[in-house]
Amino acid sequence: MTMRIFDTLSVAEKNVDTTNPVRIYLCGVTVYDESHIGHARTIIVFDVLRRYLEANGAKVNLIQNFTDVDDKIINRAKNENTGADTISSKYIKNYFSDFDRLHVKRADMYPKATEHISDMIEIIKGLADKGFAYVSKNGVYFAVLKFKEYGKLSKKKTDELVSGARVEVDETKKDPLDFALWKFSDDTPTWDSPWGKGRPGWHIECSAMSLKYLGSNFEIHGGGRDLIFPHHENEIAQSESFSGINFAKIWMHVGMVTINGEKMSKSLGNTKSIDHVLNKWGPNIIRLFCLSGHYTKPIDYSEEILKETITKWRQVENCYYEMILSDDTQVTEGFDQVKEFVLESKAEFESALDSDFNTPLALAAFFKMVKNINQLASSEKLTKKISDYIMPAFHEMRSILGLDVIQVTDNEKNQISNLINQRNTLRSQKKFQEADAIRKQISDMNIVLIDHKNKTLWMKQEKIGIEN
Repeated sequence: MTMRIFDTLSVAEKNVDTTNPVRIYLCGVTVYDESHIGHARTIIVFDVLRRYLEANGAKVNLIQNFTDVDDKIINRAKNENTGADTISSKYIKNYFSDFDRLHVKRADMYPKATEHISDMIEIIKGLADKGFAYVSKNGVYFAVLKFKEYGKLSKKKTDELVSGARVEVDETKKDPLDFALWKFSDDTPTWDSPWGKGRPGWHIECSAMSLKYLGSNFEIHGGGRDLIFPHHENEIAQSESFSGINFAKIWMHVGMVTINGEKMSKSLGNTKSIDHVLNKWGPNIIRLFCLSGHYTKPIDYSEEILKETITKWRQVENCYYEMILSDDTQVTEGFDQVKEFVLESKAEFESALDSDFNTPLALAAFFKMVKNINQLASSEKLTKKISDYIMPAFHEMRSILGLDVIQVTDNEKNQISNLINQRNTLRSQKKFQEADAIRKQISDMNIVLIDHKNKTLWMKQEKIGIEN
């Protein structure tokens, strides 16, 4: 496959090297609170990227960390009169619950910062030996001006960066831009180091974990656009100063989710937790929303768009059940045209994802195929032969997008078919009240009837909270 991704560093699309395992490091969440829809968008984008690469035969090694030592975690632990490990364990458990429900495939590894303190200390030692780090009263700092390429990712120039603008102010630093590799502290959790008791800085955590599990010059480093500066800029500076080798080949950044045009923030009280949006909209609607805009651009959380997405999802469910319940009582015609639109849809789908991972265009190709299938069904031309031909392409696209149509067992199929036959018999006998009672029984099973001219089919719908 030939896939291109926009690289923030070179400001150009670059080919993804798929000849060897595609090594991806995705900056994960800081586990001091519930994950929100902004986190969901980034992680869903990378989930679909991984699914697409694997569907095309590429091997993927996806590492996603947990930042489980941080001032926010420690402060929350103090406020709740508990330990930092209790806070981080709680939100790691909630993370897996949320993202399993969102159909996100688990990463190959989820390293925790607290499990890699010795790796961080080794890197800090190496940086100090090379003259890139120094000890001050408050900790060990990276000397930014020693790394001549600082600012190459964010396109910020060191002489234009103002002290205090997203930079930690500390009068003991040699330069306002210098950032902490190790912070001296007596607040638990702390670890011993050659320089004194304390804990690591945020940026060194990701460098240590990515270099340990993926090595230098790995294929893709990803995260939200808000991490470009200072987090990813600092990762590059310390990692390349330590190794002397290019850190990552492609830097892939996902745009923010806004609320009414404003950035989500806990201070504004406008965040939407994943648990909240799942209970309201369900996993498929949330995934479709997160993939509805190009990953490099922001998208606005809009309930109107989400409501419209429900209609699109019902079309997918209808399409699936029309295919699995089709038979050969109809005359098979137009098979060549069916082959043509399926192949065309697949080609458009793959072309969209190959060209800087354009998920909106990929979704358009998928929904175009769904529309064509539903039109065949409504015109009584969807036979089992045609359905059997279409189904692999339908399932491949659906699987890459991470969408799950509710399946039914053979016993459920038989039960529903028997109820429908009873209803049809009662209707033919003009016993409409009894027929309506059976329809309600069917409806209570989340089954929707699809009445055709000569038969009645059905589909099992996903329960969506807003509809209940």
